[in-house]
Amino acid sequence: MTARPFDRTTPPHVITLVIAAATSALPTNLFLPSLPGMAVYFHADYRVVQLAVSLYLAATAVLQLGIGPASDRFGRRPVMLFCLAVFIVSTIAATFAPTIEILLFLRLFQAFSAAGMVLSRAIVRDTVGPDEAASRLGYITMGIAIAPMIGPVIGGLLEELYGWQSTFHLMLAFGIVAFALVYLDLGETNSNPSTSVSSQIKTYPELFRSRRFWGYSATAAFTSGAFFAFLGGGPFVATELLGLSPSAYGLYFALISLGYVLGNFVSGRYSRALGINRMMLLGSVVACVGTVLSILLFAAGYYHALSLFGPTFFVGVGNGIALPNANAGTVSVRPHLAGSASGLGGALQIGGGAALAALAGALLTIESGPYPLLAVMLLSSVCSIATSFWVMQVAHRKGDL
Repeated sequence: MTARPFDRTTPPHVITLVIAAATSALPTNLFLPSLPGMAVYFHADYRVVQLAVSLYLAATAVLQLGIGPASDRFGRRPVMLFCLAVFIVSTIAATFAPTIEILLFLRLFQAFSAAGMVLSRAIVRDTVGPDEAASRLGYITMGIAIAPMIGPVIGGLLEELYGWQSTFHLMLAFGIVAFALVYLDLGETNSNPSTSVSSQIKTYPELFRSRRFWGYSATAAFTSGAFFAFLGGGPFVATELLGLSPSAYGLYFALISLGYVLGNFVSGRYSRALGINRMMLLGSVVACVGTVLSILLFAAGYYHALSLFGPTFFVGVGNGIALPNANAGTVSVRPHLAGSASGLGGALQIGGGAALAALAGALLTIESGPYPLLAVMLLSSVCSIATSFWVMQVAHRKGDL
């Protein structure tokens, strides 16, 4: 059925899903340039203020476990609207937070925006087949990649002009627009709701027994893990080892996001023709090659920003190719559990990626150089290649679902 704008009897327009998903991506890094200013404003230690990032990621991972089953029980539309409403209210409150503790508490509720990402994947799977889902997810994630690409740049400008609260005002604007679009354009796409949330959660063992679900989820986690590791260690390498200013870091970071956009375009263009498994493997290999190139450049003595960000562009490309296909596979293994699979797979992806980010940040020192970061990124990419091969092998076994 062809989507018609603001007609809830047809599938939602892709722009609606892009805005909803971007609303969950934007709060991750939009305010990063404001962290030092927030530390001064709240008279708090910088390490405490940084919890605004890690707590948000942790809450996002946990909430995805409930958002998926809830949407399988109550429907995609009401759960999406409820979660966006929680995000809007908590974002308004965050701009008036009197202490850093209250702000960190409200960041937990901002993580309800994860519904935009989780349910966009499930809604796509509700309306199209697996290969078409990978294609649509490629275009959707290409669109939402714009948010993290320009987020730090815009956040830095807003911080300098209006202070840290202005970045939360922009998050609020996104949330309001997303809520309005979902309300007007999204009809219910879950045609077979479960009988209860608890019964839906009890179906998790069915997903656990699927080797392909674990393969797709592991590939998504390891593929994105290379990028999350860069988020954890990249700023240290850029500022402490390469001498970049925060604004310069934001500009160079756009290279990675541009690579992600390119990879998403490739995924959207070729997934139907090549299939999700081959595209997943291709993306993992591209990301691995990019990391190896960065290691070789630093080993040769080229301590320049492009030795880090140039090759990491290919990590972005690899992520853009592999992730839409891995996510499409995750929600297609058990179509009747698409919401639960999306939530559980997303939790594994973000949780695993956040752990690798913490590991990369913990291993780096001035004396170590960039190599611990690059080693973690390389290990993650190699693991994604291995799990991609494993999925392809399992898929050929007769009777495996």
